[in-house]
Amino acid sequence: MRLKDYNLLLLLMLSAFSMLAQQQISGTITNQNGETLSDVGVYDTVKGLITKSDANGNFNFETEKATLNLTFFNYEYQVLEQTVTSTEAKNLKIILLPLSETTLSEVEITVRKAKLFSLKQLADVEDTAIYAGKKTEVVLIDQSMANLGANNARQLYSQVVGLNIYQNDDAGLQLNIGGRGLDPNRTANFNTRQNGYDISADVLGYPESYYTPTAEALQEIQIVRGAASLQYGTQFGGLVNFKMKTPNTEKPLELITRNTVGSNGLYTNFTSASGTKGKLSYYTFFNYKKGDGFRPNSNFESKNFYAHLGYQFNDNTKLEGEVTYLRYLAKQGGGLNDDQFEADPYQSNRSRNWFQVDWLLYNLKLSHKFSENTNFTFNAFGLNASRNALGFRTNRVDQPDANTERDLIKGEFNNFGFETRVLTNYNLFGKKSIGLLGAKFYKAENTSEQGPGSDGSDPNFDFQYDAFPNYSNQSSFTYPNLNVAVFGENIVYLNDKLSITPGFRFEYINTQSDGFFRRINTDAAGNVILNEKIEDDLTKERSFVLLGLGASYKPSTAFEVYGNISQNYRSVTFSDISINNPAFIISPDIDDESGFTVDAGARGKWSNNISYDVSAFSLFYNDRIGFVQRVLADGNIKSERGNVGDAMMYGIESLVEFNLENLLLKNEDYIFNYYVNFSYVDSEYTKSEEVGVEGNKVEFIPNYNFKTGVRLGYKDFLSNIQYTYLSSQFTDATNATEGNLSGVIGEIPAYDVLDVSLSYKYKQFKLEAGVNNLLDNAYYTRRATGYPGPGIIPSANRNFYTTLEVKF
Repeated sequence: MRLKDYNLLLLLMLSAFSMLAQQQISGTITNQNGETLSDVGVYDTVKGLITKSDANGNFNFETEKATLNLTFFNYEYQVLEQTVTSTEAKNLKIILLPLSETTLSEVEITVRKAKLFSLKQLADVEDTAIYAGKKTEVVLIDQSMANLGANNARQLYSQVVGLNIYQNDDAGLQLNIGGRGLDPNRTANFNTRQNGYDISADVLGYPESYYTPTAEALQEIQIVRGAASLQYGTQFGGLVNFKMKTPNTEKPLELITRNTVGSNGLYTNFTSASGTKGKLSYYTFFNYKKGDGFRPNSNFESKNFYAHLGYQFNDNTKLEGEVTYLRYLAKQGGGLNDDQFEADPYQSNRSRNWFQVDWLLYNLKLSHKFSENTNFTFNAFGLNASRNALGFRTNRVDQPDANTERDLIKGEFNNFGFETRVLTNYNLFGKKSIGLLGAKFYKAENTSEQGPGSDGSDPNFDFQYDAFPNYSNQSSFTYPNLNVAVFGENIVYLNDKLSITPGFRFEYINTQSDGFFRRINTDAAGNVILNEKIEDDLTKERSFVLLGLGASYKPSTAFEVYGNISQNYRSVTFSDISINNPAFIISPDIDDESGFTVDAGARGKWSNNISYDVSAFSLFYNDRIGFVQRVLADGNIKSERGNVGDAMMYGIESLVEFNLENLLLKNEDYIFNYYVNFSYVDSEYTKSEEVGVEGNKVEFIPNYNFKTGVRLGYKDFLSNIQYTYLSSQFTDATNATEGNLSGVIGEIPAYDVLDVSLSYKYKQFKLEAGVNNLLDNAYYTRRATGYPGPGIIPSANRNFYTTLEVKF
């Protein structure tokens, strides 16, 4: 054979190999009802994870192999193993069946999930949202060993790095989380959502979350750090999205009831109903809580109702509606100063302080698939709510209650809006790209009124102007706020391993304040010497563009390097400017905050034995709002809230989890997982016009934040031990270590807590029990500036709980 014949033969062979190497495997993954499934892992039995299904249930990849043994995995469905040939594996139709808990024990399900996904992040694309290149964390509630009946945040968020949590509520009525120097108060520095729509009082004017979904109704909690601002708002913290459980697709009716009893008279009941009939699906629950509290004057009662209805018109269109109602009344024991806490951390000298929340949320969501490549969602949402705070407040928290009129603050929140998103897959210069474009309209009409309450001890939330006309803290304001935003992000895959995600957000904000406050002065005999009504009409209109850029490099399915930079913004809230508080004053020059966040890290897993996410961050904060000590004209010293200066926060955050059962025991009857959650954060005020602030540490930052835990299980028995340690932190920009008369300013000392929990499942019954704060440490995490203080708010002492779950 001549040389050119060899060359021709070689060329034909190379061409054949080339064609073989470029064989495409593609398909769509659905459940047995035809609903597409996202985030389903596609595994090769040799290589491991190859890819995941996208928001439309589609997957595709290239292979050199002629025959593949594929495994399809999702938490809620049975594992499907299928052998395919590369020449015939186009447009595969993969159908997953639901996971049956009647055939698998609780520990078998947990082991199965932990081995494959010991650490979960959000996929690059989920539904109509993009998370590529962002630091994301997902709390899987069905794997949590937390005290769910009491929404114990310390346990629920044990594997979320760097969180600073206020722990002063033994029923989980409110969630208070922050991080990276952000005030945890009512999670106000995160955009807080439920199933993708806003649930806080007012996203811009009053972004505090008085409503927190009960953990017993949740499927997962999704957390995206500061880079979430482009899609979800301008907040420095990022996003917290509570994803509720979905309807049971296999039964027309499934009932679950959970009853919890615990220390201090705690009792909770959670009862849910769920099912699917034809094209109609539903999920609903009622949650009741009551207790005496771990301090005197701390009893509470809460009622929470939720209903979800869904109708699947066809394979491409679905309509869902939700309504949530919460009402609770809580007595508040008040705050303490440092001397009081040292003498008795669980004392109370306030017996007439009350707090009431009435929260009605509603949402209507339309999802439509225009094509295999384009998805559309439209959310219309609204809130009608109120919060009432009543009590005796004074700057000296050790002062006995004089049993005179109480201070009453009433807030009404009425807002509505919509958010629409379109996500599409397309080719850009021959490479895969995914684009997202969205818009949001948000309109709020809120009111706040402060004045005299009754001189009784009952929760009477009616103003008593006739009885106490000379009460000094009188004000009434209306806050019409308008926000319009347009946002977009686009994943550009430069090759199979590297992608970049540029994004933008245009914001138009118009915040208004219309009302008055009274200035009333009296002489020593109580005679009025000054009574003037001061009108206050303020309009603040601004528009701006926020930019961001993310990047992701995945050299293999088990390793990723990611990074993101995103601008942030926080507008002044009306609580910053118009609530009269005896513990501090407001600077008349207080203004908006701005800055940006940078994240970079590596995450992945090693041989299904170790999973990890290690990252570094920097947060640059301009005109940060905080407290300084101010000497007044009369010589008194008082805390002032205003723009303190520019600050920088930086640190490392890491979570490493070990599947020790795989490494040591190698027996699937057991589960043995160990995790270490550690962050080191430092900070500095880099610029300030305030004396003695520049160079100081930023408040709400413990340098060391350490959580570790072990989960042990054998068959249907599970146990969990968790240890938490946070080093000391400041509460004001002057870095005061000694507490003041009100207890608002001063250091929060280092503290540690140990929690133990157990569970056992038998058929449709499940028994849970545990001890929180096993070491019975006396500590506090919060110095409240207003209600439930002012002052130090102690955390719970040792307490026990037991839960019985029955599933029908």
